[in-house]
Amino acid sequence: MKTIDDLLSEHGGDLSGQRVLVRSDLNVPLDGTNITDDGRIRASVPTLRRLADAGAKVLVTAHLGRPKGQHAPAYSLAPVAERLSELLGSPVVFAADTVGPEAQRVASELADGQIALLENVRFNAGETAKDDDVRGAFADELAALADVFVSDGFGVVHRKQASVYDVAKRLPSAVGGLVQAEVEVLKRLTESPERPYAVVLGGSKVSDKLGVIDHLIEKADSLVVGGGMVFTFLAAQGHGVGSSLLEADQIEVAKGYIERAAAAGVDLVLPTDVVVAPAFAADAPATVVAADAIPDDQMGLDIGPDSAAAFAEVVRSARTVFWNGPMGVFEFEAFAQGTRAVAEALTRTEGLSVVGGGDSAAAVRQLGFADDAFGHISTGGGASLEYLEGKALPGLAVLEEDA
Repeated sequence: MKTIDDLLSEHGGDLSGQRVLVRSDLNVPLDGTNITDDGRIRASVPTLRRLADAGAKVLVTAHLGRPKGQHAPAYSLAPVAERLSELLGSPVVFAADTVGPEAQRVASELADGQIALLENVRFNAGETAKDDDVRGAFADELAALADVFVSDGFGVVHRKQASVYDVAKRLPSAVGGLVQAEVEVLKRLTESPERPYAVVLGGSKVSDKLGVIDHLIEKADSLVVGGGMVFTFLAAQGHGVGSSLLEADQIEVAKGYIERAAAAGVDLVLPTDVVVAPAFAADAPATVVAADAIPDDQMGLDIGPDSAAAFAEVVRSARTVFWNGPMGVFEFEAFAQGTRAVAEALTRTEGLSVVGGGDSAAAVRQLGFADDAFGHISTGGGASLEYLEGKALPGLAVLEEDA
């Protein structure tokens, strides 16, 4: 893949006069118009600043939420433009449409070194269309705004969408610094991990992690499982799980993973105790029970303190750790201790520690950890998982074609 270094080299280090369309991932959580986690915006800044400093006229395209091809004010990127301006320390022009008259005017009037953000690309049905011709027609309109394309939205590179895939077929293209860094980290996890290598998986469902477990179970030294998905593993061991989240159709799959781990000499670490409550609620009374003795009228909402200590020890002693998925319902303080323990241990890992985006990234920030306490926090949960599953990601594959 061509990089921004290559792009600068081709233009003698000066991008003055070049209109550069950047696909960023600015899909941040909002409470009304208030951004509750600006991590993805902050992650986009280095690439945008580098291009602007080189004199480029930078047009940023991104999405927010799932407006399904309709203009939905609740999903406007206007608040993101305001926050981006603050982080860059200079005004960001905001175009109230994506490829319409306003975007065309902004693109034509943009000065060298100036940055503009186009309105939510998913307000346009062509962005996510399954029909190649419909998607391609919209990509033509996007490409007409620029001279060069830079892909820097790692959270969407697993999507075959107009602003991710089709535009790269229509313009000279390069990978941005954020995507480049993500790929380098993921290659280390899959091709040359320093050992011991621990993979820590949580979240609600085994079915969400099947591909990752399949691909990494023989590559890791330890596979640590927590979160809601663990109850399917406990059921596979023959234990009752009360009213805990359970994917009954995945019990046999979980049994297979337990057997594969044993055969491969991989240490499969499951909780020995869990925190249970009678209901899914922040104020539900919490009790610690053995993992093989969950009462019928209780549901597991976190790993227990003994398990948290054991999980943390595995993480601290590893030289490479990939973590995806919280250990419990971290949004409720009574059930956040398992996730907090794993996060704390990751900050003490003497090697590469990777937080796999999505809920995991949200959890560490909500629990008060600084981003730079970890080796790497991915901006793309789904994209990270698909890469680790060994899948080809359209947004990366198309850039390799252009190289």
